[in-house]
Amino acid sequence: MPMNYAKTALLLVVMTAIFVAMGAVIGGQSGMVAAFLAALVMNAVSLWNADGIVLRMFKAREVDAQSAPQLYGIVAELAQRAELPMPRVFVIDNPQPNAFATGRSPSRSAVAASTGLLDMLSPEEVAGVMAHELAHIKNRDTLTMTVAATIGGAISMMAQYLQFGLLFGGNHRNRNGNGLGWIGMLVAMIAAPFAATLVQMAISRSREYSADRLGAMICGNPMWLASALAKIHTYATRIRNDPAERVPAMAHLFIINPLTGRGVDSWFTTHPSTENRIAELEKLAQEFAQGQDNRNTTVADGDGNTTVADGDGNTTVADGDGGLSRPRGPWSAGLTPRGDTRGQGPWG
Repeated sequence: MPMNYAKTALLLVVMTAIFVAMGAVIGGQSGMVAAFLAALVMNAVSLWNADGIVLRMFKAREVDAQSAPQLYGIVAELAQRAELPMPRVFVIDNPQPNAFATGRSPSRSAVAASTGLLDMLSPEEVAGVMAHELAHIKNRDTLTMTVAATIGGAISMMAQYLQFGLLFGGNHRNRNGNGLGWIGMLVAMIAAPFAATLVQMAISRSREYSADRLGAMICGNPMWLASALAKIHTYATRIRNDPAERVPAMAHLFIINPLTGRGVDSWFTTHPSTENRIAELEKLAQEFAQGQDNRNTTVADGDGNTTVADGDGNTTVADGDGGLSRPRGPWSAGLTPRGDTRGQGPWG
């Protein structure tokens, strides 16, 4: 945890320096001072309330057990399994399937899922996605991710301002004699990609692999997350996410890159290859299966009944007529008679 705070502090210092330098280009010494004061306020807000900024930017609305019982129930069960405080749960009205986590600590955290994700994914796949986001919270990735998103977004917007200044006022000089022309163009061309590189360095791609692995352990089935990643990747490249496109520095927050990959978007490729992530989850599923095979003991009697005892001391009996069905998720209360929907977890 101390290393995470050190990385966040370094990120704040370097990105503040870039922001101040861009202020100097726009307004000379007075612009530099103004940018420095703005950066101080922005840093304080980022550390204290960046999660609120991000959620408002994507117009997320908070839900509870009454307004979104299925999603809220899934998150509640997963948080309990992960031994985490219950995060706030939000829904984003966006057709692109995606999700993210935010917050400065596990005690002040939130998870958000788009309406597209809830419409297109099965309950098991939603559980895999939410488990991934809770893994980010448990690993305390969300502080650095949220700070990087807030300040990186401000730098990107300033770079866009400089580009517009070049297009519509390239020969204009302010009172201090500082031109927005070629200097502004160079800053817009160099600072924005450099800021994106900082985001990539701060939001290491290894965080996604780590969250995938821990998320699979939390939900109990790596293939739920693998299936979800494949679906989200397919639709995310086809369905535009306008809020994310406007501020590409926010892209690293999402479980799958929400950008379409055109123009400036390619600078913010903070996610590993989806194919590689799925391959790692498939390997993990094999490890789970091998471990389960090694731990289970199966005994069949002469009447066609089968008893399976696992390493946790649980015993399941299935008769030869197939009168019991498999549980449908990690929260099923053991095997239940076919047609009985009790104990199947929050997705029913």
